[in-house]
Parts: sequence; structure tokens; C-alpha cells
Amino acid sequence: MPRMATITITNGRVIDPLNNIDEVTDVVIHDGKIKKIGKKSSPVNTDGAQIIDAGGCLVTPGLIDVHVHFREPGQEEKETIATGSAAAVAGGFTSVCCMPNTNPALDDDGRIDFVYQQAARANLANVFPVGAATKGRDGKELSEMGLMTQAGAVGFSDDGCAVANASVMNKVLAQTGMLGKVFMQHCEDPELGGGAMNAGPTATRLGLSGWPRVAEDLIIQRDILLSKYQGFKAKWHAQHMTTAGGVELIREARKLSNNITGEASPHHLLLTDEDCGNYNTNYKMNPPLRSKDDINAIIEGIVDGTITILATDHAPHTSEEKELEFAAAPYGIIGLECALPLYAKALIESDAIDWPKMIAMMTINSAQLVGLQNKGHLTPGADGDITIIDPKHDWTIDANTFAGKGRNCPFHSWQVTGLPIATIVGGHTKLLRDPNRITGDHNTPTEPQDLLKQLQH
Repeated sequence: MPRMATITITNGRVIDPLNNIDEVTDVVIHDGKIKKIGKKSSPVNTDGAQIIDAGGCLVTPGLIDVHVHFREPGQEEKETIATGSAAAVAGGFTSVCCMPNTNPALDDDGRIDFVYQQAARANLANVFPVGAATKGRDGKELSEMGLMTQAGAVGFSDDGCAVANASVMNKVLAQTGMLGKVFMQHCEDPELGGGAMNAGPTATRLGLSGWPRVAEDLIIQRDILLSKYQGFKAKWHAQHMTTAGGVELIREARKLSNNITGEASPHHLLLTDEDCGNYNTNYKMNPPLRSKDDINAIIEGIVDGTITILATDHAPHTSEEKELEFAAAPYGIIGLECALPLYAKALIESDAIDWPKMIAMMTINSAQLVGLQNKGHLTPGADGDITIIDPKHDWTIDANTFAGKGRNCPFHSWQVTGLPIATIVGGHTKLLRDPNRITGDHNTPTEPQDLLKQLQH
């Protein structure tokens, strides 16, 4: 097997939250692993070595998204593991966790293995499958979580819907606790949820069915009580949080156990239910957009450490589906390729948090949630996954140029600041938007569309 090229990244501001590093220095990757961090680093082996000048940029552990939908198997017209991986790389993400609400669901070890096989064929981002907690995601009978864990499932969820039955949920927590895996809950009481948008004046004015905040809060409260009943032995995670009440419930629970965690998504930090006012289905989400007060509460939860993860909930759909009337159109938007500048707009530009904290929420916190021990940090010996970010690069979001299949993006044409200019996965530079920054042998894609051409070959 040929030796992998050595990559030396110079002149960048290296941010590694796990190791409390925030300084302008160099990083060396050798044979796919982090070799060393320090000034005046030199390549370990000059044969085929690459040098990337990261002057003016942030050099961070590879970004990790614990919540994406790649639709394969069964809905490949929306996205595949390969095109989703291309979208991840284009957005600066080196690792993603794909949800099990495929058709058929990822509810046995063979389907977990299938995800790994497809990701290996694509050879772009690391893709880690999250297994379905119940068979067929029907909330009635537990799936074979042990076999799926052995096959490489990094967590469990019935995402797309909650595990609604309290008895079943109690068993899920017991099983995930024994396996040492996280359960990721889609917090929605099915008897109250499922409306076209947030319940409130805008829904009334538009004549659309409302989805009250309490539908989310009830499941969060119930699961916290079940977790407490079991001594908080299992890791429980609230996906795509949207309500002020939910934030407060998580805040109080974390005083008892750090095994209770939550995540926020770009759209729930920047958009409100009033954006649905012209019936644009790109604003139809699950859970729905809420109010400005809810956004403020989520940001406050990020600031005080109640919410520890940022995740996109990347959910591609075909244009034909999204062109249906609002009530009939599917929920969800794409997020991977524009998430970084949107997080920056909501959190950095508003002075809510700084870059090191935001990077922690997109790297080490995510890695620890799903047990990726060699990812999310730059400790020597860790996997050579790195994202290089130009924090001052101004650009216009154009969904039509995205590498993924989906175009259902409410942020199309937004002016944003901050761009991942390089994505390095396992010591291989998968994308480098500015080829003038690299010296040495390379054949690196410079545009998202180039990633798709690479897949076709």
C-alpha cells in the first residue's frame, strides 16, 4: 500500500478546543494522522509532500454534523450517500451521522454495513450511520441494537418521529445505556404535533394547521423523567431544538446529568414562522420555525452551555415535492453546504459566542456525543481530518451550485461571511477552493461540482 502524502498546513490560526489551542502555528498530517502541531514544522517525508498556506484562515479539527439525511436506500432521487458526502465536503464537514428514516429504515446490521460500503465507494466524507431504535421506526418493538452496534452504528434514533410510547422509550433508554450509545430524540408528541407550521397568528392568517410548542416540550419532559428514573445511565439527546420551554427543561436537567444534551440548527437560529407568510415551502420544517423569543432562548442556551451541539438536519427533497402547496409539501431543507456561515451570522456576528466555542460545538462536542474518539481534535495520532476556514470571505449562497442533489434552501441568495476553503479527510485533501495556497503534487477539486465529476469517474 503506497504511503500517504504528508501535508503541512502553515500560517493559520489553529483552534483545537479539546487541547485549548488557539494560536497561529503549523499542523503536520502524515500517513493520514495528525503528526505534530508547532511552529516551523517540516514535512516528515518530502516525497509527494504538500504545503498549504492557511494565512488569514482558521485551521480546525474536521467539522462533524451529527444529524443529516442522505435518503439512501430508497429515496435516491433526493440524495445518495455519495452526493450527500460531496455536499458535506463542500460545506467543510469531514464526518457526518446519517439518520435511519430511509426506506427501508436502517434497522438491522446489514443496512448499517450498507451505509459504510456506500461511503467507502464515494471516498469523500466519513459517514457514520445512526440505527433505528425500533423496527421500521414504528415505535412498537425494539430493533436489534446490539447487532447494529457491532456493525458500527454510532447511535440510535427514530428521527422523523418520536418514540411516542413511554414503555418502549423506557426500554430504549435501558438498551442504549447498556450499549454505551446515545439516543437522539425527535421531540414531538404525535397527538399534538404534525401541523404545517408553528401554531400562532401567522398560521391562523394563512389558514394552515398549527403545531404548538408544547408538543416538543412534552416529549423532552417525559424523556428527562424516564432518564432520571434510570439514573441518567443513558446518553439522551434532543434533536433540532426550537422552543424556549425545551431549552429551560434541558438546562435544569443538565444540573443533574451531562448525559442530557441538545442541538440547534441554522434555520432555527435565523428564521421565524413569519417567514412562512408567502407560502414558500422552503420554510416548511419539522419541527417548525418558531418565534423570535424562541430564537433568543436557544441562543441563550448556547451561550450558557445548555445546548452543546450544532447540527444541520440536512434534509433534501426533489423540486417537484417542494412545489406542492404548503400543506402538502414535505418538511425539511438542505443545510450542509451553507451551515458554517449561517452559524457565524447567528452566533459570531451577533457576539453571542466566539470562534473557539462555535468550533467546539461543531467538532469535539459532536465527536464525544457519538463516541468518535479519534475525531474532533488535533491531538497527535488523531485522524487527519481538518477544515480550513476563511472567516472573512464574503459570498452569496447559490443553491444551484451545490454538490448535493437538493435545492430546497431558504437561504438562497443570502449574503454571508465565512467559507470553508479546504476539507481534508484522513490526510487526503478532498476540496481546496484556492489552489494558489498549495504547493506540491496534487489533483484537488476546487469547486463543489468537481466533487460530483470525481464520483462519476
